[in-house]
Amino acid sequence: MSIRKVNFVPNEYYHIYNRGNSKQKIFQNRQDYEYFLKLLFLSNGEKKFKLSFLSGDVYEIKRGNQIVAIGAYCLMPNHFHILISQIENEGISRFMHKLTSGYSHYYNKKYERTGSLFEGKFKSEYIGNDRYLKYLFSYIHLNIVKLIQKDWKEKGIQNKQKVIDFLKNYKYSSFQDCIGIIRKENAILKKEVFPDYFPTVKNFLSEIFDWLKIEC
Repeated sequence: MSIRKVNFVPNEYYHIYNRGNSKQKIFQNRQDYEYFLKLLFLSNGEKKFKLSFLSGDVYEIKRGNQIVAIGAYCLMPNHFHILISQIENEGISRFMHKLTSGYSHYYNKKYERTGSLFEGKFKSEYIGNDRYLKYLFSYIHLNIVKLIQKDWKEKGIQNKQKVIDFLKNYKYSSFQDCIGIIRKENAILKKEVFPDYFPTVKNFLSEIFDWLKIEC
């Protein structure tokens, strides 16, 4: 269970993350990633839902009022990151409980395992200033670069175009949504709750690659 006794404040911003128990993988294949994305959408509502709903296209389902706003996310083989703001009272805790318990149930049943999937309760960081919030937009989206070059932070990018192409084609983060690609997963985000740091695709790419210390 991922409910924690933290007084999250509405209209403030938080970085939420967690990883697999003992750093184990929590996503084995495309189906696992897609299931988690569907849960990101369905868990963010006041209405209850049946896990059987996730077998089809969920992004048109009426969830009721949203309880959190998601500004960015990234799924990695053994962990995830979410940039989030609370809308309803206890919204973050309720959302994370539905998300992680629903995914744990799915994963344990599919892979015939028992026990905790995640490494304890989810972790959270309060984002107290505008500069850090903007940094996290970049950090969360750039997290996937380590999948193709583990030492990029220490040694710099070895193949700029390869990184750009990988970021643009990775389906399991909100990067595609931020550069204007139209897809059903757009519905996961609630961009209007977050500062409009990147009003155009070019601005977004320029800012994010400035942080990478390479030219876009």
